[in-house]
Amino acid sequence: MTTARSAPPPPMRLRELVFGAACAAALRAAARLGVADALGDTPMAVADLAASVKTEPGPLRRLLRTLTCYGVFTEGEDGRFAHTDMSLLLREDDPHSLRHITLWCTEPWTWDAWPRLDEAVRTGRNVVEGLYGKEFFTYLNEDAPESAEVFNRAMTTSSRQSARDVAALLDLSGATSVADIGGGQGHVVASLLEKYPAMHGTLLDLPRVVENADPRLREGGALADRVRVVPGDCRVAVPVQADVYIIKNILEWDDDSTARALRNVSAAGGPGARVVVIENLVDDTPSMRFSTAMDLLLLLNVGGAKHTTDSMVGRLTEAGLVIDDIRPVNPYLHAFDCTVPR
Repeated sequence: MTTARSAPPPPMRLRELVFGAACAAALRAAARLGVADALGDTPMAVADLAASVKTEPGPLRRLLRTLTCYGVFTEGEDGRFAHTDMSLLLREDDPHSLRHITLWCTEPWTWDAWPRLDEAVRTGRNVVEGLYGKEFFTYLNEDAPESAEVFNRAMTTSSRQSARDVAALLDLSGATSVADIGGGQGHVVASLLEKYPAMHGTLLDLPRVVENADPRLREGGALADRVRVVPGDCRVAVPVQADVYIIKNILEWDDDSTARALRNVSAAGGPGARVVVIENLVDDTPSMRFSTAMDLLLLLNVGGAKHTTDSMVGRLTEAGLVIDDIRPVNPYLHAFDCTVPR
């Protein structure tokens, strides 16, 4: 029987860390094979599980044995495997599923990019353009459509889950309108409109993004009569007037792009407008390992960066915003509640 255990001494811990790719690959394999979906609510023998996911029993047991060392699945005394709280998150039907996030963070391009991290650290520039000859998202959409689809599914899952937390946190009772800037498919604005039945909203994002907006926001959707979907790039202009602007997980570009987006939002809202910026931080938070890893991945693919509290405060104040409050949204997001000065 294999189980997760306490931290080993430093020499062995370092040996384990340098094999981190094995853990990531094992999670990817389990997600692609659908192991978590095939494993029901009761423990299963490897032979039965292998038959269900169409693998050889021996290699599948080796895969599961590796994952149990990290608390993903557990093995009983009888050799049968069962779910843990973490393995349940690999199930497609789990309300908190991280299956698509798991796939996105281990897509083929990541295995090309990670070995060049030293190059990115030396130059401060992304390595994807050197690898593929084009900007990251252009490469995804033109040359890696399957990976682009994984990205869209991962972002949809993540946005849908965090949107509930954002809506629960924010008190917009004094506002009549809200704009979700760079809001993807609009899960945040949809959640806020559901919370406030008298409120009107706007979703602004790139044309190829908003054409796949949440069904609730599209023609015939439950919220369609209270929302406007606007194609556009907030770094160029924000043709949207609202009482409150939400900017979530998009200020990870270069400093100039971030500054232009914030200035455009401030100009659109005018004096007294409320601007809520929501970001992952690389400060000492419960999500440090996750956030710092994502920070390095941003360096590799687009040359971007996650923020510290201080760097986010610096960008907001440089853009002329007054910061009224900073609060955690959940273990991996923080909200910076700001006002455009009068």
